[in-house]
Amino acid sequence: MIELNRSNKYIEAALNARATRQDMIGSNIANVDTPFYRSKDIHFEGMLADQAQSEFNRHLQKKLKLAQTNPMHLEPKPQTPEKPVLFYRDGHMARNDGNTVDIDIETSELSKNGVMYNALASAYQKNRAIFAAVLEASKNLS
Repeated sequence: MIELNRSNKYIEAALNARATRQDMIGSNIANVDTPFYRSKDIHFEGMLADQAQSEFNRHLQKKLKLAQTNPMHLEPKPQTPEKPVLFYRDGHMARNDGNTVDIDIETSELSKNGVMYNALASAYQKNRAIFAAVLEASKNLS
């Protein structure tokens, strides 16, 4: 996929994480009657915020760059966005069978995640449409 601007890779990472979260919430709902099942979730908002902060405020960073004093030194690896962190949602009361899935919380999280996914997808499409329009206009000028 062509990177049109720096924000596209973060929108793509957020879309992938939202899709993963949607699957995980669906798995929680499917296991609502499984004894000793602990509801799972992922936390990725903080990771994306840190990555965006480092990318868009690169000139404000005060990190030292690795100096290469010898041509045989290896280049440092570029940092890539980390994967979302999996955690168990244990703040809910477990039932007598040890299951921690609360169907009301899961369905509301499923809806909220779906809205966020659709908003990200819409922003991504609009962003691509803007660049496509600019490219088309520049072709017509030449």
